[in-house]
Amino acid sequence: MSDSNQGKLIVFSAPSGSGKTTIVRHLLKQEDLNLEFSISATSRAPRENEVDGKDYYFMDLKEFKNHIKNDDFLEWEEVYKDNFYGTLNAEVERIWAMGKHVVFDIDVVGGLDIKRIYPDRTLAVFVEPPSIEELKIRLKKRKTESEDRIAMRVAKASIEMATAPQFDHIIVNENLDKALEEAHQLVKQFIN
Repeated sequence: MSDSNQGKLIVFSAPSGSGKTTIVRHLLKQEDLNLEFSISATSRAPRENEVDGKDYYFMDLKEFKNHIKNDDFLEWEEVYKDNFYGTLNAEVERIWAMGKHVVFDIDVVGGLDIKRIYPDRTLAVFVEPPSIEELKIRLKKRKTESEDRIAMRVAKASIEMATAPQFDHIIVNENLDKALEEAHQLVKQFIN
């Protein structure tokens, strides 16, 4: 991808339920940051209320694997069996062409991949829940997943928490207002 313009990459990664999506949505509303959301591609089916091209670029497994073969992804991974997520190079190019910085709400592996590919242009932030116990409570409150899925996410969270030190910053999301303010300051310093 072209390195000509000065667009930056802001990565927010976290275990499911730690609040990264809330933080990213808040930052997108801050005009001083000039951010645009990177829409991920996925091979999973849309959930209720999800819109193609807004929440995700939905594609079937075959299409996703073709993009992998053609090297169209900045990063991708198989998160669960036959359940792929990735960032299309074209998506980053689209945002940089608008003169904006790219913000990602992305899982840990993808986040660290982006940091590895663009070490100087990427701010990688890990959002940590106050505890695994609190994470479990938050996931249950959502009422979107079965007990099995919650157990799977909690198990995955423990593994993901171990990667936190590889990120540039860790925000512990105990108090949301504080976490939002901390995230805003970090991004502001990084892009200026």
